[in-house]
Amino acid sequence: MNGPQVDGVLVQWGERLFYSANRIVRSPPTPRLDTLMRRKAAVIRQRIEATVRHAPQVVVMNAGGGRGMKAIAAHFRYISMNGRLVIEDDRGVERTGEEAVRDLLDQWRFGGARIEEVGHRREAFNVMLSMPIGTNAELLKKAVREFAQVELKGHRYVMVLHEHQAHPHVHLCFKCAAATGGRLYPHKALRHRWRETFAEKLRGLGIEAEATRQAVRGEQRSSEPLWRIKTRKQGLLRVQTAPAKTASPVPRGATDAMISWAHILEALAASGDPGDRELAKRVSGFIRDSTVFKESVRRRPGREASVIPQPAKLAQPVEPPRSMDRKRER
Repeated sequence: MNGPQVDGVLVQWGERLFYSANRIVRSPPTPRLDTLMRRKAAVIRQRIEATVRHAPQVVVMNAGGGRGMKAIAAHFRYISMNGRLVIEDDRGVERTGEEAVRDLLDQWRFGGARIEEVGHRREAFNVMLSMPIGTNAELLKKAVREFAQVELKGHRYVMVLHEHQAHPHVHLCFKCAAATGGRLYPHKALRHRWRETFAEKLRGLGIEAEATRQAVRGEQRSSEPLWRIKTRKQGLLRVQTAPAKTASPVPRGATDAMISWAHILEALAASGDPGDRELAKRVSGFIRDSTVFKESVRRRPGREASVIPQPAKLAQPVEPPRSMDRKRER
């Protein structure tokens, strides 16, 4: 397989693997077609390299929200430690002290749509952005600032850096109502885009960071809700978590990811570039060490092809998603 063919396969399956369908990709001005393909393939190779060597993953966690100013005020005091830590607003103004916290609360209470003391709908959301131990805290805060300027444009927000715990992280609280009148709620697809944006800002500051989904990493686990973790630590959890079912099927997303990995692996292994063939060995080891692969082989010994298709199957054209079929029928 020659270079352009390998690049074409990497771009086709790498974009399915690493980029969600609703992600907006802003490309530079279009140069010659072959140059553009090589550029895209180079980006995909970088993402493959980072994934197989288990690059640090960014964390963007939804930490709840406030339904009124009473709850929002409590969160402001918590993240700023009653004004002892620096609290920064959406204008880039940094302040400390209890008076600064009260002033920000008044701005949120009376600025734009008025927020009642106790309300029935969420008026603010709290998000925590973090990286593993050893990450430069000031660069982390700068990356969060750049992230907020892009993803929370038109919204009031405050951010506070925490360095006193095991890993540096930034608490970011934003007002749901925008200056333009719309409202923002962090649904699952949006949170994944936020992870990608956050990782991009970190890489721009020289910090290695990735935002790949669990399915892409071959992991199969469900995170315990934050409220349950906190309640257990406080000794207030009354009902214990039911044991997980041992015969749960491999999720569709994980299977699709493995198929994409299989196409990428075959293209790299057939490449005339020694660097690609070396990367293929690492991809093969990454797949076989993944939780999804091991779990599938454990349930169906000798049926590795159920997770990683054989070369003969890889040559077959891929059927379009069902959603596309429905659109064509219409």
